[in-house]
Amino acid sequence: MRFITSTALAAVLAAAASQASAEVSSAVRQESQSLAGLSQPAELIVDRWGIPHIYAANTRDAFFMQGWNAARDRLWQIDLWRKRGLGRLSASFGPAYVEQDRAARLFLYRGDMAAEWAAYGPDARTAVEAFAAGINAYVAEVKAGTKPLPIEFSLTASQPETWSPEDVLRIRSHALVSNAVQELARARTLCAGGDKAERMRRRLEPAHELIRPEGLDPCDVPADVLKDYLLGTATVSFDPMKTKVAAAPLDFAETADRITAEGSNNWVISGARTQSGRPILANDPHRAVGAPSLRYIAHVESPGLSLIGSGEPSAPGISFGHNGKAAFGLTIFAIDQEDLYAYQTDGDRYRYKHGWEPMKVVRETIEVKGQGPREVELRFTRHGPLLHADAAKKRAFALRTVWNEPGMSGYFASSWLWGAKGWDDFEKASHRWGAPSLNLIYADTGGTTGWAASGLTPVRSNWDGLLPVPGDGRYEWAGFQPAGALPSIKDPKAGFFATANEMNIPADYPNEERRLAFEYGDRSRIDRITEVLSAKSKSTLADSMALQGDSISVNCRRLIGLLAGLSSPDARVQQAIDLMRGWNADMAVDSVPAAIAEVWAVKHMAPALIQALAPEARAAMGIPTQHAILSTLEEMPAAERAPILLGSLPAALDELTARLGPDMTTWRWGRLHVARFEPAVAVLADAQTAEQMSVGPLQVPGSGSTPHAAGYRFSDFRLTAGATVRLVIDVGGWDNSMAVNSPGQSADPLSPHYRDLFPIWAAGDYVPLRYSREAVERDAETVIRLTPAN
Repeated sequence: MRFITSTALAAVLAAAASQASAEVSSAVRQESQSLAGLSQPAELIVDRWGIPHIYAANTRDAFFMQGWNAARDRLWQIDLWRKRGLGRLSASFGPAYVEQDRAARLFLYRGDMAAEWAAYGPDARTAVEAFAAGINAYVAEVKAGTKPLPIEFSLTASQPETWSPEDVLRIRSHALVSNAVQELARARTLCAGGDKAERMRRRLEPAHELIRPEGLDPCDVPADVLKDYLLGTATVSFDPMKTKVAAAPLDFAETADRITAEGSNNWVISGARTQSGRPILANDPHRAVGAPSLRYIAHVESPGLSLIGSGEPSAPGISFGHNGKAAFGLTIFAIDQEDLYAYQTDGDRYRYKHGWEPMKVVRETIEVKGQGPREVELRFTRHGPLLHADAAKKRAFALRTVWNEPGMSGYFASSWLWGAKGWDDFEKASHRWGAPSLNLIYADTGGTTGWAASGLTPVRSNWDGLLPVPGDGRYEWAGFQPAGALPSIKDPKAGFFATANEMNIPADYPNEERRLAFEYGDRSRIDRITEVLSAKSKSTLADSMALQGDSISVNCRRLIGLLAGLSSPDARVQQAIDLMRGWNADMAVDSVPAAIAEVWAVKHMAPALIQALAPEARAAMGIPTQHAILSTLEEMPAAERAPILLGSLPAALDELTARLGPDMTTWRWGRLHVARFEPAVAVLADAQTAEQMSVGPLQVPGSGSTPHAAGYRFSDFRLTAGATVRLVIDVGGWDNSMAVNSPGQSADPLSPHYRDLFPIWAAGDYVPLRYSREAVERDAETVIRLTPAN
């Protein structure tokens, strides 16, 4: 069907509608409606897991239907995404959001839209314009009363807004780029404790000697310099609507840790190493988890277009999945795409080279619900938005980021992958990727597999990007690395290729010259993934599904190694040591030593180490990486290490006793580590409605250092980050592919698809990702047939 003409497809759809009773089970709900904006008949089949399968007669209608359906399932979510990104929260929610709106507007794309459109794939503009039109068609139905208004709009006394196509692209602040947060953290640590403290906070990879830029003392960087950056990229809290005051200031350490904790796993296995003889591609991107899900699984079909996989509901197409010929996946690859610049100022002028340059002042109006509009001023230097200014010290800071460049709309460079049919197409798409920087993996029905590091890469000729720099002209980007400058591998010799945000730059790559980045995730996840994949000569889909849920922690293996020769006269401490020594490092929900090791290593061991070695830097360091802490301990003589370990373990046991009771044998990791998702807007609801909107709790295995990535907030160990969606794709045997979202596909708390996937996801299980029309119809729950409105 993917290759017939649009006229023929329209005929097929019309015939399907007239013969529905003969072809579709009577148990399947069937609906029909006319839809303004649709040019030819189309069909939407929602399967029993809430996954939409869209069949349209042309590409424009396909993306129009995708936008209409995104609004059908996720209207509140995508409307809030747009309002947050454009700086329009105050118009709907009142004056407490003016500062967040002002901050968000600093990061909008303000460049040439012609260059922006040209930066994406050949169908990109059609896709975005049709998608926005589809959203607006549904919004019009809501406003006309023919479709329900989601409950969140009633709770906030607000209404959905209409979209312009440019809204999809101009919003940059939802994509992950780096490393402004790390620049500030490094400056603060160096100021407080020097190189010794910084090495304890984070290790640089590949091995690199930090370049300290001339002309800027790290101690001159204020602790709140990124206040607007953090506010402009923050999620929306509805506490201000409840309390009538602005939200509390963002905590830098917690925010830095949240950003650092987000990552992903993916791998591709060649047919030579699978039981089926076909490649397998697996992907489970890790981001903040909650209700509704960040991700949305969708299937879109029209002549010349075939896409199934996952993306974010606010954008057309998919970010990862397959197109019937090739499959593609992604994880974050570290490219330093941000720099913090410091200026000497004189009013609205800043020193640049041998003179003074005026800042560009942009005056904008922020609509405020219930009050008059607010006029705000946004300032920009040649490098980017001004984030902080101190008139008394005549000092200011601005951010240079790839967000300001054309083609940097988050994940939308995937539009180059939609039509990929072979390695050459994939390679060209990887060269056009912008933001965020990614490990792209690939497999096609011809058997080719591979990997490419992708992302817009600034050229820094005289510094390494690891610290803030003077903005006086001495430290400038010399353009960007050309196409083909980043590493890639076609048909890896090992028969598989996996990534998990680790430092995976090939040993012979000239990174010291090109300076892609020096800050990566630790090797805990990739070492376990590689261990498992290497042991399988003939992998199955079930093997990859199990690996995505694997809860063995390589970091905990390292921790167990530190226990060698350790003993304590305290019976309780010795009992804990013995339990951990005999443990297999599995962060299972029923594990006693998992609870002890995680609480100890994360909350008590690191502060004790810092107190022992760099107490002056404790307040500035925030939350060090596990890799840096473990490496520091491993490098110490055992006699120096033992007092730190034995001195910090009792406090961890005290905390566990307070949380779980005095009997150590009853402690379980799952009693601490639970998933419960509460939408931010639920604080405005009555208790019963808030409970209806919430999901869980369920105990979940894993941690931040296991393939089953499961990050948590330090205060109570509740899950905050993990696999937002999981895909395991049988390349060529597409109907065998499996997937799971969480907590469900719908954002409507009254829908069965709001939470139906949550227990499946928490248990590490999956649902089929059907692709062929026949398989889709067998699993149909609802069929909606749409015709153009007169």
